[in-house]
Amino acid sequence: MVPNTSILWRRLDQPGHESALLSEGAAGAVIAGTAVFGESGRPCRLDYRVVCDAEWRTVSARVKGWQDTVAVDIAIDVDAARRWTLNGRSCPDLQGCDDIDLSFSPATNLLPIRRTQLVVGAQASVRAAWLRFPAVMLESLDQIYERVSESRYRYESGGGSFAAMLETNAVGFVTQYPGLWQLEEAG
Repeated sequence: MVPNTSILWRRLDQPGHESALLSEGAAGAVIAGTAVFGESGRPCRLDYRVVCDAEWRTVSARVKGWQDTVAVDIAIDVDAARRWTLNGRSCPDLQGCDDIDLSFSPATNLLPIRRTQLVVGAQASVRAAWLRFPAVMLESLDQIYERVSESRYRYESGGGSFAAMLETNAVGFVTQYPGLWQLEEAG
């Protein structure tokens, strides 16, 4: 367990910033953050909170904010049998997924990185519940994380249709996501 850790990112694909706080305790962890960016030519602000159990599996996620003048209020819950719901609606295709993947944020890459605890040279296949925004769709996304050094992971999703080399800090937060996000020095 590490003390609370915060991070600030700058978006690279469009105007925007994001900040997140990781809080860990004996029962699990919480990632809370705010993303401010342009989406489809409109200003967007999303506050999120992801709760994980002690094994780094998603228990719930909340996303609130707005896109232009439209309110955003998303509730995702996962029960003990790993059954997922989106705003109270069952998502049977996601049964067994361990991670939420927020499409607008690099914060949730931390979840499989921390849960799998890969040694250098090892890889893990995971199935995430991918929250697509602004569509507000929750769908299964197969992912592969391969640890290539102490601070680098090769990430692949969609059966190889997307791949990136992720740089991370000691906590597991992504610090460089080529073409999408990079660590922004706060001072």
